[in-house]
Amino acid sequence: MKINVTLPDGSVRSYDPGVSAMDVAKSISEGLARNVLSAKVNGEVRDADRPLPGDCTLQLLTWNDAEGKSTLWHSSAHLLAEAVEALYPGTKFGIGPPIENGFYYDIDLGDRTIGEGDFAAIEAKMKELASKKSAYQRKEVSKADAIAYFTEKGDEYKLELLEGLNDGEITFYTQGNFTDLCRGPHIPDTGFIKAAKVMSVAGAYWRGDEKRKQLTRLYAITFPKQKELDEYLVLLEEAKKRDHRKLGKELDLFTFSEKVGPGLPLWLPKGTALRERLVNFMKAAQEKSGYEQVATPHIAHKDLYVTSGHYEKYGKDSFQPIRTPHEGEEFFLKPMNCPHHCEIYKSRPRSYKDLPIRLAEFGTVYRYEQSGELHGLTRVRGFTQDDAHLFCRPDQVKEEFMKVIDLVLLVFKALDLKDYEAQISLRDKEDRAKYIGTDENWTKAEQAIIDAAAEKGLKTVVEYGEAAFYGPKLDFMVKDALGRKWQLGTIQVDYNLPERFELEYVGSDNARHRPVMIHRAPFGSLERFVAVLIEHTAGNFPLWLTPEQAVVLPLSDKYLDQSRKMLELLKESDIRASVDERNEKIGRKIRDAELAKIPFMLILGEKEAEAGTVAVREHGQGDLGPMTPAQFSELVKARIDQQLQRL
Repeated sequence: MKINVTLPDGSVRSYDPGVSAMDVAKSISEGLARNVLSAKVNGEVRDADRPLPGDCTLQLLTWNDAEGKSTLWHSSAHLLAEAVEALYPGTKFGIGPPIENGFYYDIDLGDRTIGEGDFAAIEAKMKELASKKSAYQRKEVSKADAIAYFTEKGDEYKLELLEGLNDGEITFYTQGNFTDLCRGPHIPDTGFIKAAKVMSVAGAYWRGDEKRKQLTRLYAITFPKQKELDEYLVLLEEAKKRDHRKLGKELDLFTFSEKVGPGLPLWLPKGTALRERLVNFMKAAQEKSGYEQVATPHIAHKDLYVTSGHYEKYGKDSFQPIRTPHEGEEFFLKPMNCPHHCEIYKSRPRSYKDLPIRLAEFGTVYRYEQSGELHGLTRVRGFTQDDAHLFCRPDQVKEEFMKVIDLVLLVFKALDLKDYEAQISLRDKEDRAKYIGTDENWTKAEQAIIDAAAEKGLKTVVEYGEAAFYGPKLDFMVKDALGRKWQLGTIQVDYNLPERFELEYVGSDNARHRPVMIHRAPFGSLERFVAVLIEHTAGNFPLWLTPEQAVVLPLSDKYLDQSRKMLELLKESDIRASVDERNEKIGRKIRDAELAKIPFMLILGEKEAEAGTVAVREHGQGDLGPMTPAQFSELVKARIDQQLQRL
């Protein structure tokens, strides 16, 4: 009896039972088989050499697939562990998962330490072990045997991990002289790993618990070709130059203060100007689309978040409650804007004729992120969302959802973010405990997103388990100039909060009905969006957005008065500019303006003063020649029009 294997192109091939994904690959092409790292069987990623379970769908995964990379990096974590154990006998091992770029392994070295000076030896040992082409061998193990193995090794971390596992769900993987507790999958053998680099070392509490022992966390990355590692390291150097924390300081955009508190950014005047320009851009777009602005407090009574479900799901990630003199009364810093908007909707009776109602707010919210997870503007404790909540009839959901997609794409066009895909984030297939609401409502919400994305022709990928606790969502994953992927912009369909808040409208039949709620934030958060924008543009913002479009550079104090008059003329033309009045040589002023990434430098000396012109110099381009204020204003207007004409 043959089994039928359906490939991604829809073709079906028949094989004898016991065939593996690797056998299928070889039957197609030996060249393909040499590149297969793992396989997706009926949606599950598995070892390529495991027998197929019967009739199934099959996708062969290579380095070009995200799951293929993840498999190689997971296998590389085991190789790193083998190298560390060889160099530091007696090391105990925690967990070693793949991450977005590479992998890490948490290890207990006892009283020994590893520093950057040890990285080369670990890399050399990894390369030596990889060259042996040791197979990754999977073995199902009973719980008793697994406990006996790690008891003999004295590895309390693996023994603790075994506590949550039962017979029938425990597997070991062995390559070379290293055996690990792991569910896999893994690459066929270590020979696929051609290049390795240990990137950094850090401390990490076991299982993220600050009361537990601090382990050593080794971060590393591997590639199937040395050339790819070399290119990656060059990319990293460029990323360091573009780091928004570095540029944010150099460009005077934002700062942090320990006295204010970690993860709470302070926006400086130039950063605030940039931020406000983004806000005004979005407000103008929203006004055209029928949104109404609202404002809500930064705190609310605990009961609000109990009703919404945020207290149950996110209580541990909130700041400690604010207790008032009134006994038993508790308030929380606002973690979300949506419960407040539900109460605004509920403030008066609504008719079907009123819908859709679109409430928008640039609302600041607060979440207690762990200190070790804070990172510049991308991971903060206080951030402002360009939030809006649409309340509509069920028959309006698809149309409203598609209009929101248009708004997200408008933002991407305005900022020249061209490389993106839409992630359809659905419920976990197995674990439904972390979600609220009925299966019926979830099915309707998920289908609405799938249909809208298809009708808009978006390039999509489906991810299970990534939905919000109250509903599925469409997340926009954007690649920046360095090819790094960021999550920007989200749209969510929610049948559950209207239920929990008992929101109603009177229909054309005079009966009471529940509205459907759409959550959306095209920027996501202003903080994260600005961070991505800084790194994408390397601080060279579009001319319409940049806080300072020009700086007037007088050759000496003799030309200060004329420079100030020039500044007034520029302001009359709505050009954002300043005068560099420092007693510095013109070369220094030009150099500093270049470092500050100011688009235009207007040099004013004797010749220019007599002619009523300025010598115009463009950032990164050089001299553009003499211009009158009117000519320069026309140049700026033309450049901005050119940037915005694609909208």
